[in-house]
Amino acid sequence: MLGNLRVPNRVLLAPLAGIGNWFVRLQAKRYGAGMAVSEMVSSHAVHYGNRRTCTEMLRIDPRERAGGPVSIQLFGEDPEVMRSAAAQVARAGADAIDINMGCPVRKVCKTGAGAALIGDPDRAVQVARAALDGAVGEGGGLPVTVKLRSGLRVGESSGLLLARRLVEEAGVAAVVFHPRPAEVQHRGAPDYELAARAVAFLPAPVILTGGLSSGERVREAFRATGAAAVMLARGVLGNPWLFSALVHGRERAPARAEVLQELAWMIERASEHLGEMRAVRYLRKFYPWYIPRLALGSAEAGELQAELQRAETLAEVRALLARQQGPLAQAA
Repeated sequence: MLGNLRVPNRVLLAPLAGIGNWFVRLQAKRYGAGMAVSEMVSSHAVHYGNRRTCTEMLRIDPRERAGGPVSIQLFGEDPEVMRSAAAQVARAGADAIDINMGCPVRKVCKTGAGAALIGDPDRAVQVARAALDGAVGEGGGLPVTVKLRSGLRVGESSGLLLARRLVEEAGVAAVVFHPRPAEVQHRGAPDYELAARAVAFLPAPVILTGGLSSGERVREAFRATGAAAVMLARGVLGNPWLFSALVHGRERAPARAEVLQELAWMIERASEHLGEMRAVRYLRKFYPWYIPRLALGSAEAGELQAELQRAETLAEVRALLARQQGPLAQAA
C-alpha cells in the first residue's frame, strides 16, 4: 500500500530517463509489473507548459491501467513550481507521484535538483511537502514517494536521515532507496546492508532499487533487506521477461521468435507514439538490448546491429528483423 493506493504486487518498473514513456510502462505491465513509474519529468517544463513535455511525457494510455497504478516522476528544486507541476500531473490522471532526489547527473544536480537535494534537506522537505499539497486528484490526495540515494559521497548515510524527515515532516508514502552514493552513479555494489537498516529505520515502506539485474539477485536482495518491494531499472532493458520470472514464476529464457515478436510490438507502439520518422531514430537505442537475445554469432549480431542503426524507415527495420525468422525461431 502507498497510502490508500493498492499496488497488486511487489515488483515495479523504475523511472528510466529518456526511455520510460507510456508504452515502455505498458510493456512492463504486460509482463507482470505491479506499478510503473515514468521517466524523469522536469517540474519546470510542466509548470511552464512545455508542449512536448505535457503532451508526450505526461501521456498515460488507458491500456496501462489494467496492470496496476501509474506514477509520474518529477524533478525540481523549487517548492512552488513543484506544487504547480504536481497539480497538473494529478489532472493528467496519475495514480501517484514520485520525486527524484537521487539523480547524480551533473546537469540536474547543478540546478539544485536530483541528488543535490540530499545536501539541502530543508529544501528537500519543502519540495516534497509542496508536491503533496498540489497532488490532488478526483479521489483526493495522491500518494507521493521519493527516490533517493544513500548519500552524496562514499561512506555517507545522509540520504537515510533525509528519508526519515521526508516521511515524518513531509508525509511521503514510501521511499525508493538506491543504496549507492551519488558520486559513484551506477558503479560498484549496492550496500544492501544499509538498505536493511533503512527498512528498520523508516516508518514507511522502503522500495529497493539498484543493481537488480537478474532474478537471482532480486530475490537475494529482497530477502536480505526486508524491503516492501523492488523496483527494476536497467535489468529489464530488453528483458521484460524478468518481470514474468519474478511475478509468475517463468523459468525459461525467451525463444528467438518471442524476442522478435516483442521487438515488433515495440516498433508499432513507438510509431503510434512518435510517428514513423521520430520512431526510427528513437528505436536505435533499443536494438542493443534485444539483439543479444537472438542467439546469433558475434559477427552476424554485429552486422544486424549496424544495419538496424543505418535503417532510415521502419519498413527497412521490419525487413531486417524478418530475415531472422529462421529455422531456430520456428523450432522454438
